[in-house]
Amino acid sequence: MDTETAQAETTQTATPWLTEAEQCTWRTYLDVNRLLTYQMEKDLQPFGLTMNDYEILVNLSEAGDRRMRMSDLATATLQSKSRLSHQITRMENAGLVRRENCESDRRGLFAVLTDLGGETMQKVAPHHVASVRKHFIDMLKPEALAALRASLAPVADHLRGQRKP
Repeated sequence: MDTETAQAETTQTATPWLTEAEQCTWRTYLDVNRLLTYQMEKDLQPFGLTMNDYEILVNLSEAGDRRMRMSDLATATLQSKSRLSHQITRMENAGLVRRENCESDRRGLFAVLTDLGGETMQKVAPHHVASVRKHFIDMLKPEALAALRASLAPVADHLRGQRKP
């Protein structure tokens, strides 16, 4: 038996397979994640925005001076710098954001929320919140929301820790 086959067999036998309940929970989470993302995208379409656009607008609207370094925005939105750059270009063309040079670092760039971007956020945010409420929050009782938050917090903390160098 070669080393690769032996490793595969060891991994296969050492893997603690999911129980039926664990498998059901995992697949339900995946379904909810996909379906909710689909619905949120659909609800943003009338405004000409995607979830990525909206997430960028939220981050910039909550940042000091409505600006963030591109590298920080990429980290905050879980996008590669290249992908974010393309996204920002599309949003610049729509007048929602602009890029500005960083005075203290010639290589650095800021993404800045424009007045139109701020107005768009003010117009879209109530609709987005209503969508989140309708398709997620109002589906769960307050105690279920608290339990879900408590259950997911360790997973989120673990995954955030995995991102650090």
